[in-house]
Amino acid sequence: MLQRVKRASVTLPSGECRATGQGLLVLLGVGREDAEQDAVRLAAKTLKLRIFSNAAGKFDHSVSDVKGDLLVISQFTLYGDCSDGNRPDFTASAPPERATKLYLLYVRELERSGLAVRVGEFGEHMKVELLNDGPVTILLDSCAKK
Repeated sequence: MLQRVKRASVTLPSGECRATGQGLLVLLGVGREDAEQDAVRLAAKTLKLRIFSNAAGKFDHSVSDVKGDLLVISQFTLYGDCSDGNRPDFTASAPPERATKLYLLYVRELERSGLAVRVGEFGEHMKVELLNDGPVTILLDSCAKK
């Protein structure tokens, strides 16, 4: 899930704060069926997705076009299935070892763009703050059009 932000930050368990300015907050969930090509494809899509406005207010620019920042947070809870009962079932999320590998691949692909990329700490309890711009929130799914 991508959120267009004016600024975002994450505070790690150690107390360290990692912050960005205008750009995207990426909440990245990795599913059981996801593969390396999905991480690469989604990183490219993240960088090219035109969700920043031009002078007329129309979505016409990407994070790359506006030279925005990216903050990437691992978010396995995006795979919480609440269809049965009242406690989410997370079995659709990838196991931690596999999810970590794909998360890091996605981040490396973003870093290749030359934009400022900050990350949270995979699998840890973090505090995330953002000033959403719009608000604009977009869901990208690796399963779409496989």
